[in-house]
Amino acid sequence: MGNFFTSLFSGSSESPEESKAKEDKKNFDIFKYDGVRAQKIGQVTYAIKCFLEALKIQSDFETMGYLAVAYTSVNQLEEASQVYDQMVEAEPDHLSTWITRANLAYMMERYESVIEGTTYVIEKDNTLANAFYLRGKAYQGLSDLLNALADLTRTIALKDDYTEAYLSRAEVLLGMRQADEALTDVEKALELSPEEEALYLLRGQIHESQDNLDAAHEDYQYVLDLNPFNEDAYVMKGKLLIKQGKPAEAADLFTDAIELKPDFAKAFAERGRAYTLLGKSKEALDDLKQAIELDPQGEEAKKIEGQHTNFDDMYKGGIF
Repeated sequence: MGNFFTSLFSGSSESPEESKAKEDKKNFDIFKYDGVRAQKIGQVTYAIKCFLEALKIQSDFETMGYLAVAYTSVNQLEEASQVYDQMVEAEPDHLSTWITRANLAYMMERYESVIEGTTYVIEKDNTLANAFYLRGKAYQGLSDLLNALADLTRTIALKDDYTEAYLSRAEVLLGMRQADEALTDVEKALELSPEEEALYLLRGQIHESQDNLDAAHEDYQYVLDLNPFNEDAYVMKGKLLIKQGKPAEAADLFTDAIELKPDFAKAFAERGRAYTLLGKSKEALDDLKQAIELDPQGEEAKKIEGQHTNFDDMYKGGIF
């Protein structure tokens, strides 16, 4: 009887374990939701710290998801990948996590991992268009064009308004030298997304492959009219001008690009090629050096890696 009255009037009979569990739950919620608020206002580093502290207290699937997104947003892809590994292990039937994990693996160019993850999803549910799309993109990354074509075709069969799938399938078809079929896909994609710059660039490439150079020129110029800062459009249009025997116009185009974007390494490299055709070897050499300085890991730098000669000889020898 004495114990009964003691409990009744003391207000609590919690054990130490129960008190600790309650305190842990309180602290977990504080860290988790402070992290969520910080993430929403762009304080990602602080959000990551909060999520990590929360997960030290309690393993929570939702918090792991927040943490993975936060890591991805600050380009800590390896850390994000490790979190997604834990998530699929914790809830293997949560297919959307597998797809998100595969998308991250694609960003990291881990194409085999993408194929493994999306195949798992497809075996569980073969109606998910984005799983087929990601697997098709991974096959494309591995230059396995037949499997890429099959998966992208299945994607479109499941979702016939999937612009990205039409774009990717057109790239694959162009790689297989099926330009007419590629053009059909691009035209369909343009019906769905008429302002998508990448589609006009790809259509320009298709026109080039068909020797329809004027149409290609129009597509590249259209992209530049839409977006004067589109680097790919400058490079493609400039190369086309050189192909048309207009190196002076190409050089002027790349000069315009460099004025807009002074750190545009590829524009310096391409202007250097145009200058070479114009017989301006000093200007060409200066541009090549500038391109390599701006992008030491780029295409031009790789071409001279391990070579024991001077830049001028390389230009004259046609290496660049």
